[in-house]
Amino acid sequence: MDDNIRIAGTCDPEFAGVQAAFEENFRRRGEVGAAVCVYKDGKKVVDLWGGHQDLARTKEWDADTIVIMNSLAKSMSALCTHILIDRGLVDFDAPVATYWPEFAQAGKHKVLVRHVLSHSDGVIFCDAAPAGSWFDWDAHIKALEVQEPAWEPGTNGAYNSVNIGYLLGEIIRRVTGKTVGTFLREEISERLGADYHIGLRPDELARVTDMHQNPKNAFFAIAFDQATPLGRAFQSGPKGYFQNLPQIREVEMPSFGGHGNARAVARIYAALAGNGELDGVRLLSPAAVERASALAWDHDCIMTTRRLRMGYGFMHNDPETGPMGLHMTTFGHTGAGGAIAWCDRKRNMTFAYCPNLQREGPGIGSRGAAVSIAAGGGSIPSWFD
Repeated sequence: MDDNIRIAGTCDPEFAGVQAAFEENFRRRGEVGAAVCVYKDGKKVVDLWGGHQDLARTKEWDADTIVIMNSLAKSMSALCTHILIDRGLVDFDAPVATYWPEFAQAGKHKVLVRHVLSHSDGVIFCDAAPAGSWFDWDAHIKALEVQEPAWEPGTNGAYNSVNIGYLLGEIIRRVTGKTVGTFLREEISERLGADYHIGLRPDELARVTDMHQNPKNAFFAIAFDQATPLGRAFQSGPKGYFQNLPQIREVEMPSFGGHGNARAVARIYAALAGNGELDGVRLLSPAAVERASALAWDHDCIMTTRRLRMGYGFMHNDPETGPMGLHMTTFGHTGAGGAIAWCDRKRNMTFAYCPNLQREGPGIGSRGAAVSIAAGGGSIPSWFD
């Protein structure tokens, strides 16, 4: 390994393979900066970080460096919603229009809360939204209100790349009067002492590393092609590369604008692995965790052009494209930049990894797969290097 690359933190000897894989990512796979964390039985057993924040490799990745973790924000928005369901403030089987009457337009009166959580609502496009409306909540919400579903709600599933955070966020806002970022901060992150947020404060902005482009990133190549379904969904975004824009850090973009590090996400997921509780802080009842962790559908996805196993706000283990350990019941989420996190309730174990060099395709990429397999076991994907 390059002598200029520093790896810091702690690793229990039982998980020495995670540290070896993490170091190998820098040695062989071009990693720039990253962090990895594992919780086992409610205890942090791996907490490593290393590399640099910049491509010139002049500024080191520190213990409190945070980075955009992209679609992991979807799982956090879903977790906020599951908390409201658990408290009896939202009905899992109720129409979304129960809480948001204007949403019932264009055939969406049939969309249930469970459909949104499971990416089966059909509201995957936002055709009336002007370019750049990702950062204008009211404009995007009004466009969603008039959007017609792409299919009969509940009859199909496809990755809701852009809209799910707005849909869940508006339900949260209508029910609590709080934005999803505020609810997440107050009800999850601050209670657990987890450094993960949607919408950053000035002191947090100072700790963000850029997300560096990777020409081998298949997801963004599809997203920027407006002839694809994913490209159609992305039409409401800004022009060009958006990962490091001030708005995506400061404005709440709850589908993929969350920033944090592996330590924070592994800790939040550790509460799920512990049947809803960690260190005396209860986020969900055991019954709510059971509901949140169920599998909803398993098939090829028109948005991502790969197989997905999707639950209610969480992706499920797919050894070929998103390996999450030994058990097919393991659930979590990936991010297009390369982040991955998962929760294995059978082993009371969670894992999280976040880099600042975009993943390469397919699936989560070799760097994410390497550390995930080292932590949780499982088979090596056919495409792995």
